[in-house]
Amino acid sequence: MTLPRRQWLAACASLSLSPLATSALAQTPPPAQSRGFDPRPGAWRGTELITQLQVRDPRGRTVAWVPLPSVQADDWQRVDGHQWSGNARRVQLLSDGRYGARLLRAEFEPGTPEPTLRVTSQVWTRDRRTDWDAARPAPEAAQDLRTWLQPTELMPTDGIVRRTALQAVGSATNDRDKVQALYDWVVSRTYREPKVRGCGTGDVKTMLETENFGGKCGDINGLFVALCRAAGIPARDVYGIRTAPSAFGWRELGANPARLQAAQHCRAEVHLQAHGWVPMDPADVGKVMRQETPEWIRDPAHPFVQPVRRGLFGGWEGNWVAYNTAHDVKLPGSSGPALGFLMYPQVENDHGRYDPLDPDGVAYLIQSRALDPRA
Repeated sequence: MTLPRRQWLAACASLSLSPLATSALAQTPPPAQSRGFDPRPGAWRGTELITQLQVRDPRGRTVAWVPLPSVQADDWQRVDGHQWSGNARRVQLLSDGRYGARLLRAEFEPGTPEPTLRVTSQVWTRDRRTDWDAARPAPEAAQDLRTWLQPTELMPTDGIVRRTALQAVGSATNDRDKVQALYDWVVSRTYREPKVRGCGTGDVKTMLETENFGGKCGDINGLFVALCRAAGIPARDVYGIRTAPSAFGWRELGANPARLQAAQHCRAEVHLQAHGWVPMDPADVGKVMRQETPEWIRDPAHPFVQPVRRGLFGGWEGNWVAYNTAHDVKLPGSSGPALGFLMYPQVENDHGRYDPLDPDGVAYLIQSRALDPRA
């Protein structure tokens, strides 16, 4: 079904459609005083996530891939389903084949003047918080855990990565203390660099070799995950997108539901023997330090930062939808190189792959809509 041009333009006229557009929530600086951050499991939050894509200057055969929420977790995310429409001649619901990352592949007839695709997903999420006083082992097959100890193209676990990890954990002996040491090491040495495009590249080895620790979530949480793996602790990046403002009033930890093109965000999980998979997000600590106040807070021990620093070690807020945990993603049916991770819509034609961060090539609009509450 072809989307009417008038309907498409009406939906997008008020937006620049730039993936690099800043959130409308970034207009008013927050007060200087500290505020709380204490996410805890409670009611489920229903979200309808809508991605509308339009390919500019199509040449020959055009193919698009849209990441879909793929993570099913009984305690914090449930995906109800996906729908799509547009003027593609063929649409397939596919998986990357290794990590279970689901994506929609749409192929358009050569000569289609305005290839368009609209994808809608219904997802339920809620806050997470680890009860450190109550051991709740969540056994997982040893073979599955070994997956989350393996190196990837951008996250090696030997050489400088392993040396750094062992130095950072120091004399810590149990897995929780090791993770705490690595979390503190990353928070104290990395920093949010707003000039980095998108979510960064996640090139961990280069970060360590150059000692250039400025980046975004894909870089900083990627470094944390690589160090955990190198220290023998199963860990994984969780790639997704923010969908709503923070319930705790932190501007930089939320998003404007009407304009989510720049709201992609990577989080992390580590597997601890006494608690199973535990949420982490050192990158967002750095984001608060750099961007929440008019002045860059350079001290991670600053009182303003402490609620977030504590809260994101073992918790995260449910105003975010997880796409996948995949690395080195080979797009099904693509002739292009593998992606380090998959958070952005991807498009190729006979001349190669579009830059997903270039608004002159691919215009896309991502929005979210709250669904009726679920108990």
